[in-house]
Amino acid sequence: MYKILKREGSAKRAEFTTVHGTIQTPVFMNVGTVAAIKGAVSTEDLEGIGTQVELSNTYHLHVRPGDQVIKKLGGLHKFMSWDKPILTDSGGFQVFSLAGLRKIKEEGVYFHSHVDGRKIFMGPEESMQIQSNLASTIAMAFDECPSSVAERKYVEDSVARTTRWLVRCKNEMKRLNGLPDTINPGQLLFGINQGAVFDDIRIEHAKRISELDCDGYAIGGLAVGESHEQMYHVIEETVPYLPKDKPTYLMGVGTPANILEAVERGVDFFDCVYPTRNGRHGHLYTNQGKINLFNAKYELDDRPIEVGCQCPACRRYSRAYIRHLLKAKEMLGMRLCVLHNLYFYNTMMEEIRNALDEGNFVSYKKSKLEGMKMSQT
Repeated sequence: MYKILKREGSAKRAEFTTVHGTIQTPVFMNVGTVAAIKGAVSTEDLEGIGTQVELSNTYHLHVRPGDQVIKKLGGLHKFMSWDKPILTDSGGFQVFSLAGLRKIKEEGVYFHSHVDGRKIFMGPEESMQIQSNLASTIAMAFDECPSSVAERKYVEDSVARTTRWLVRCKNEMKRLNGLPDTINPGQLLFGINQGAVFDDIRIEHAKRISELDCDGYAIGGLAVGESHEQMYHVIEETVPYLPKDKPTYLMGVGTPANILEAVERGVDFFDCVYPTRNGRHGHLYTNQGKINLFNAKYELDDRPIEVGCQCPACRRYSRAYIRHLLKAKEMLGMRLCVLHNLYFYNTMMEEIRNALDEGNFVSYKKSKLEGMKMSQT
């Protein structure tokens, strides 16, 4: 299922085989929270910009349109007309970010919908049932994501609960995959490592969840307020204690530099809203650094966003035109910027894989980071 093809230090070049196709890693998963990439990006667009994995969110799809609706329509793949792998986030992060709207108990979490205020309960079993209805390729375990600045005692108790919840998730997933009406009986389960910025809690939790033999493992609870140095340190300390024969996923991270640093520390899977969110606001990634198309200096700039880029925006349109669309609040402007940023991320991951194949990742990383620090003209 998971096969390492090349190593360079701690960095890994691998393949992960699923019922919906083989994922080449390291990989960036394009975030389509409610089964759509924000910015009017279609499934055809995702195919055209080299997307391998689409990521959707359990909580948001449960609230609207409802996971039962999606199940009746044949599952998430049919619903959004996407035949490659889909990973569904368990909803844990969303539930726990609704501070003041939720109450945590051993059985799960009671909270109110952010859409209509109705009371919802979600625990490990409910999260697995929703994800089974969605029929994603990879389901994430239901966990608590404690704040990176939470007190040690709170983090210890939270992590212990997350471990107990993972056992329940695994048992429920096994039961659901054995039911006759399950759309994807080959659904995979990834466990999640937590522990804020406490090395010993992270390591102990990594050891404990590794014993549960999940299909893959994620590092959660980072990029939520701690420094980049703290994040890299946690990854360095934790990854060696996760299974070597399973993929490692760093949740919600991050910038191109974050990804390059994490790949070097042994991470396979990434996701982040940065490329789409920044794109919708005219902030664009290039190999010479970020540019903001709202800047007046681009008003008469007839160059593409990045010379040589083969994304749908750069192949045809100028910075000046896309800037005009953004200023005029035309949806096409957002769409072109989002497509460019996602293409940039997907292409960077392909470059990373090629560099690992050729054994020159360290030099690639150095030149990529130096290039992205250059000032734009």
